[in-house]
Amino acid sequence: MIAARTRGDFLLFYKRNKKKLAGLDLEVQDIHDDVVAEIDCLSCANCCKMLGPAIYDRDIERMAKALRMKPSEVVQQYLRVDSDGDHVFRSMPCPFLMADNYCSIYEHRPKACREYPHTDRRKFSQIYMLTVKNTETCPVAYEVLKRLIDR
Repeated sequence: MIAARTRGDFLLFYKRNKKKLAGLDLEVQDIHDDVVAEIDCLSCANCCKMLGPAIYDRDIERMAKALRMKPSEVVQQYLRVDSDGDHVFRSMPCPFLMADNYCSIYEHRPKACREYPHTDRRKFSQIYMLTVKNTETCPVAYEVLKRLIDR
């Protein structure tokens, strides 16, 4: 992927601009908005195919409501506990990802899914390194960082 080739550029930008990043939140959010308007996540869905989000009790409750199941049944059928002690999906791709890359529980999806790739978050400087990692999977994250360092 192109992101692997430019990872060094993203890291160098961070090293040179670490202190300035805290003041770039609004600019990063504007870049994020532009990129999201241009990139169709449904054409990719790599996050749903490759990344397993941490799923918290509130997420389980929302998912259970959407699936008309008890929270304990959602845990039993769809989740496992990972090495960090977090609930994650038993397998990837996400069990709710449909063939057309739509999510069958979209309105009730976990918080981590709703917020991904996190490039519109306040205090972007705090998650810059996570965004660098996400460029390996997400075209939006890649393009946001590319535009940020190209500006």
